[in-house]
Amino acid sequence: MQKALVALGEMRKLDQDQVDYIVAKASVAALDAHGELALHAFEETGRGVFEDKATKNLFACEHVVNNMRHTKTVGVIEEDDVTGLTLIAEPVGVVCGITPTTNPTSTAIFKALISLKTRNPIVFAFHPSAQESSAHAAQIVRDAAIKAGAPENCVQWITEPSMEATSALMNHEGIATILATGGNAMVKAAYSCGKPALGVGAGNVPAYVEKSANIRQAAHDIVMSKSFDNGMVCASEQAVIIDKEIYDEFVAEFKSYHTYFVNKKKKLFLKSSASA
Repeated sequence: MQKALVALGEMRKLDQDQVDYIVAKASVAALDAHGELALHAFEETGRGVFEDKATKNLFACEHVVNNMRHTKTVGVIEEDDVTGLTLIAEPVGVVCGITPTTNPTSTAIFKALISLKTRNPIVFAFHPSAQESSAHAAQIVRDAAIKAGAPENCVQWITEPSMEATSALMNHEGIATILATGGNAMVKAAYSCGKPALGVGAGNVPAYVEKSANIRQAAHDIVMSKSFDNGMVCASEQAVIIDKEIYDEFVAEFKSYHTYFVNKKKKLFLKSSASA
């Protein structure tokens, strides 16, 4: 933590051009390794789909960075002549980054890049089952950032992961804010630390198909979205609500994609198995 606080002092001195250069170089380094990192995550966790993990890495490297490319994060970022208000961007402090086993490399890339963009050092607590691939991603971003002018300890991580270590990091007095991605218990723990926290976890996501919808397109999109990376994305659809006027037609279209419908008996079996 002391190293992160030293890095914070050095990052405060960076101007906008320096910050943007660091982020650009770090994102390109992650982009160059997106396939390698996806394979590492897939092999280490045994979960998901390699190609989809590669796509998530690409999204974290390209789309996110392109979206914030022209966003000012240093000094005066807005002036309002009417109200006389001036907005000045300053680092919030050391960030605690919690990452999951479902999206290990893409989440590490994303959180490292947005922390660099805002001049905040980040200390990660990776999910134990994805420690190596997550650290691999963070190291690539860190090394490229340092080479581009960022301080040495701008990106760090716990090398021996455990629930106790993660809890200690979140509750450390040197942590200014928490970015937590994980299960409900982890997100709840982050919100209970008494400091600013942004938590993201699995949700009971419904998809509503209204009677005027393009049935073929709706069925295709839901199946593609739900099957992406084997449905492990937090925003993956968990339920479909269909207008009764198109119910039979939609179900028939759904079945054309070889989807499986669970009857009441099997629902009870799945519920009991999940809670066992």
